[in-house]
Amino acid sequence: MKIVKGDVMARIVTMQDLSCVGQCSLTVALPILSACGVETCVLPSAVLSNHTAFSDFTFRDLTDDLSDILERWETLGFRFDALYTGYLGNARQIALVKALKERVLTEQAPVYIDPAMADNGKLYVGFDDAFVQAMKTLLPVADVLLPNITEACLLTETPYRESYDEAWIEALCRALCAQGAKAVVLTGVSYDASTTGVAVYENGHLDYYAHPRLNPGCHGTGDIYASAFVGAALHGNTLLEAARIAANFTLAAIEETHKDQTHWYGACFEKVLGKLIQALG
Repeated sequence: MKIVKGDVMARIVTMQDLSCVGQCSLTVALPILSACGVETCVLPSAVLSNHTAFSDFTFRDLTDDLSDILERWETLGFRFDALYTGYLGNARQIALVKALKERVLTEQAPVYIDPAMADNGKLYVGFDDAFVQAMKTLLPVADVLLPNITEACLLTETPYRESYDEAWIEALCRALCAQGAKAVVLTGVSYDASTTGVAVYENGHLDYYAHPRLNPGCHGTGDIYASAFVGAALHGNTLLEAARIAANFTLAAIEETHKDQTHWYGACFEKVLGKLIQALG
């Protein structure tokens, strides 16, 4: 759905955590979406001194503040043309996503859900099965669901696999849509050792975009990818084209990061924002 039209700037709200140091979550979403020409408003789910890949960090849960923020937005008449969620700290915040959709989104506003909770076959620290069950209730809200394979398996109660074929990937996407997601953009799909890519499932049809696999990977690239995808989709690109633009941008960020061996805690997306803007025309 295209909502960036000439001089009329769309307004999106993104709900995820704020890690004050480290390239992830809101410190990625805000600059990338802004570079895409979208007015980006934020709803921080938590504030961390730095992200959790560092040896020590502070963490402040902002759940108790979120309802008050939403109430003020509603009172002031703020409305948003799209919603994009990332890391949510607890089930109460999942319920708030539904309230955002009902109370402050414009009619037909697309909702992009990144169910950030797991990778490499296991949940992130701090999450449990109760959180997974709560996350399942967001699938009917999602116009586009952006899971990795681990998250897709958890949401569909499918045993996790590291090797698979296209039929298995299609079945996984189909199961997510059966639970309410309107479309699925499944990241980290790899059919061989040299490539990885993105599977896009929409209206019962599976597409795939592959690109070279770069090792090592970088922390936060899932957030970079999802933010670039949302920005590209809001420019009216098809889901497959938005998936391609976001994948190429993320790949460029990893390539830039590999030039600096001391930069271990994130990806240098800032240096390649120009490429994303150029790709969007």
